[in-house]
Amino acid sequence: MITPPYLQSGDVIGIAATARRIFPEDVSFAVRILEENGYKILFAPNLFAEQNQYAGSDRQRINDFQYLLDHNDVKAILCARGGYGSVRIIDHIDFSGLQTRPKWICGYSDVTVFHAHLHHQHQISTIHSTMPISMTEDCVENLYSLLKALQGKELRHTINNHPLNRKGVAEGELIGGNLSVLYSLLGSPSDINTNSKILFIEDLDEYLYHIDRMMINLKRNGKLSKLAGLVVGNFTEMHDNTVPYGKTAEEIIAEHVAEYDYPVCFGFPAGHGRENRAVRFGERTKLVVGKSVGIVSNSYSL
Repeated sequence: MITPPYLQSGDVIGIAATARRIFPEDVSFAVRILEENGYKILFAPNLFAEQNQYAGSDRQRINDFQYLLDHNDVKAILCARGGYGSVRIIDHIDFSGLQTRPKWICGYSDVTVFHAHLHHQHQISTIHSTMPISMTEDCVENLYSLLKALQGKELRHTINNHPLNRKGVAEGELIGGNLSVLYSLLGSPSDINTNSKILFIEDLDEYLYHIDRMMINLKRNGKLSKLAGLVVGNFTEMHDNTVPYGKTAEEIIAEHVAEYDYPVCFGFPAGHGRENRAVRFGERTKLVVGKSVGIVSNSYSL
C-alpha cells in the first residue's frame, strides 16, 4: 500500500466538487481554518459550476479532478461535498500519476467511490473525513481531526462500549466507507477486496429494509465472511415503513455478522453525523473491542 507524504505548513490543498453542486459560502469556513493553519488553498477551475444537481457537467468534474491530480504543487485533494455523481466520472480519470507522486484524497459519503477505487486498483491510502460542506464552527473538531490525519499526528478517541459490540482484537488494513456506495460498486472495477481487512461502514437516509438488503448482498458476495474486524459508524436518519421493520440499523448489521467470530465495534464517531472523525484507509490498523474500544492505525489511535 502506498502512503502519500504527510503535509507540512505551506503545502497546497486542492478543493474539487465531484458530485453535487457547491456554493462559495459552503466552503468559506473551511478555507479560513485551513489557511489559518498554514495551508494554501487551490480551487479547481470549475468548483462552483452548476448543471442541475451536479457541480457542472461530467466533463467539467473530470477535468477539475484531473487538474488537481496532475498539479505538482497539490499535496492533498479535499472533496467539497458528497451527494451523487463521483461514480459517473471515476472511469474517465487517469490516476497513474499517483504511483510516483501520491497525494491524499479526502472526504466521505459519495467520495467512497474514490476510496474504494484507489484502494483496489492502485493500492493508495486515502482519508475518510469531513468535507467543507460539513465544516462549521460547532463541528471544528472534525476538521482538526482531518488536519491531524494529514499531518501524520497521533489521533486518539475513546469510544463507549455498545451493547451490540463483539469483543476481540484484530489487525488489518482499514477500508470501507458509505454502505450504499459500497453496495453499488459490487462487481465493478472499484469493488473492494475485504479479505483479512477491517471494514468500516456508515450510512444516511436509508430505509431499514434496504440496510438489510445491502448487508445480505455483501454477505452473498463474500464480503463479510473473511473480515478481520468490522467497525460500524453513524447510521443517521434511518426510515421505516408503516409496518415497522422491527430492528434498528445496528441490530440488522449485528444479525448478519452473528455467525462470524471477528470483533465488531458499533458507535464509531465517523460518517453522517455531528461527529465525523478522520481515519486513514489502506493503512495497517489494530481494532480492540473490550469494555471500551480502541482503534490503532500505525502511529496513532482513534
